[in-house]
Amino acid sequence: MNRIQEKFKELKSKNEKALVGFVTAGDPTPEISFKIILAMCAAGLDILELGVPFSDPTSDGPVIQRSSHRSLQNKTSLTTVLEITHQIRNQTRIPIILFSYYNPIFTYGCGRFNGGAVNAGADGVLVVDLPPEESDEMTAQWQDSKLNLIRLVAPTTPPDRMAIIAKNAEGFLYQVSKTGVTGSQGINLKNVNQQVRTLKSQTNVPICVGFGISTPEQVASVSSIADGVVVGSAFEQLIEANIGKPNLPDLVSNAVSDLKAATRLRMTTQTTV
Repeated sequence: MNRIQEKFKELKSKNEKALVGFVTAGDPTPEISFKIILAMCAAGLDILELGVPFSDPTSDGPVIQRSSHRSLQNKTSLTTVLEITHQIRNQTRIPIILFSYYNPIFTYGCGRFNGGAVNAGADGVLVVDLPPEESDEMTAQWQDSKLNLIRLVAPTTPPDRMAIIAKNAEGFLYQVSKTGVTGSQGINLKNVNQQVRTLKSQTNVPICVGFGISTPEQVASVSSIADGVVVGSAFEQLIEANIGKPNLPDLVSNAVSDLKAATRLRMTTQTTV
């Protein structure tokens, strides 16, 4: 059982859902980024999505695009991200998912990336622009299966394609709540409920929902449906608004605490998003 499976088993025993938090590695600087991440872990984050900065993040909204730009200005590379991952792993057992576009991995070398990620302590990778039909190009060069490939399911994915995606799912499935890019506000809870119900009929792998989720109320609502909730742009927006402030890690830590509290089902009630 890997760290991702252990985490979902632990949360189920506590009647909680997973809070999955995304931040771009190296934003606003590698040193401060590391402090922010450790503060998030200490505040109760369940799974870390560590973003690899990319110059053309087409699936991301302006908030995360700017975070990638800041990180790249500090010369953050995939090598830097793996170094940060190793530093985090030395401090915590939190599951770490590397969130990347395919180009940085392809340029780095798919086999080399797999070895580097596993050695650094990563548990999975989500490659946002690599469809299932093309993923064998990457995984065929992997030395082993220790790194889970987290797969995305779009709100427009029909049930027959869901079955194809779910068949090879590892770690958890990422259900995108809405069309568009990250950071767009609000979700339709009724639609998400139907998407998750349909996907659950295809798999026993945990399902986490992301895109457009930023408040404890939204986290509580989605927690009543899915196995986990992904929050990203809200954290990056908080980082961007407070760059240069010495208490920045504390501000992000407080946000994590508030959102994590909403994943505890005994404390939540279903609300309309």
